[in-house]
Amino acid sequence: MRHGSIPGASGRVRPLTLLGDPVLHQPCADVTDFGPSLARLVEDMFATMYAAQGVGLAANQVGEALRVFVYDCEDDDDVRHVGHVVNPRLVAADGVVVRGPEGCLSLPGLEAGTPRFDHARVEGQDVHGDPVVVHGTGWFARCLQHECDHVEGRTYTDRVTGWRRRRVLRQAARAPWAANNAAR
Repeated sequence: MRHGSIPGASGRVRPLTLLGDPVLHQPCADVTDFGPSLARLVEDMFATMYAAQGVGLAANQVGEALRVFVYDCEDDDDVRHVGHVVNPRLVAADGVVVRGPEGCLSLPGLEAGTPRFDHARVEGQDVHGDPVVVHGTGWFARCLQHECDHVEGRTYTDRVTGWRRRRVLRQAARAPWAANNAAR
């Protein structure tokens, strides 16, 4: 991605993987090749995220089992954060735990009240291999934790408990997109 370019402008929209696809339920591999294929993946991920009207997207959500995610998300102060993290590690998640509505592009049309900390810090690299640190509060902290879960092979349904979990998994099993996916 060239400095100053609009993320996703030259990307290709890829098909989304849906709940039940094995790639969503296993930890992703570290990125070791910081060449043009990684830059292309990130560009495609931005294009796919924008086409699906999401605020974050992990590589396994487009079928690539790599530790990469992109985001375009506002925090609770309406400050917009746009970027990507390669080989992300959630190094801090703290503060108040807030149960808020959470959805996922891999579970289209569904959401559940999911507990998340209101502060998160993620460390990783950019597409060139340079170190990056991303801090988030509020809604953006939720996004960062959600995407870090994805690269670890988890979805938000793994964080939901009790009746909320039963309800969202029942809805996922009945969803039109679930015909060829076995909801977990």
